[in-house]
Amino acid sequence: MSRSAKILLTGLPRSGKTTAVTQIIKNLNCEKMAGFYTQEIRRGGIRKGFSWRRLDGATGTLAHIDIKGPFRVGKYGVDVASFEKSVVPILDIEKTNTQLFVIDEIGKMECFSEKFVIAIRRLFKSNKSILATVALKGSDLISEVKNYSDTKLFNLTRHNRDKTIVEILQALSFLKKSSELENE
Repeated sequence: MSRSAKILLTGLPRSGKTTAVTQIIKNLNCEKMAGFYTQEIRRGGIRKGFSWRRLDGATGTLAHIDIKGPFRVGKYGVDVASFEKSVVPILDIEKTNTQLFVIDEIGKMECFSEKFVIAIRRLFKSNKSILATVALKGSDLISEVKNYSDTKLFNLTRHNRDKTIVEILQALSFLKKSSELENE
């Protein structure tokens, strides 16, 4: 029986959740990872939207002030169709031998996609390991994932970020070891 871990990071905006996830990915040295993280799109120091970047390097726009349509969070229109086409398929547990799924983030914008919601629920009910960020506040899937019994929730702040990264790396260290053993 293989080990797994389900780890969630939450915290206020700009607390460093994405920074923590990218540092953990870099330091984990696990080859069988799939997932995505989000980043701000800034022009002239002003936030214009959010992009996604898959761990394999593919990128796209998640939300932008110039996107029109029914899916909106504040001034940002969300490109649900592109997200479902390019990101959601990499979260399919049946089409991959991924050891660790990285999801940044489970938030309002991502949850406009019913396909994303279904994929996340399947992941959390599986024996796969997950490292995800989740909005501090929210209902439905956002609150649901925080309440799964086998999930460890970390509340990230700028003050505890480095310590939390070390704790999470220790919790996921079995992935690094199994990856290194396979490579020997």
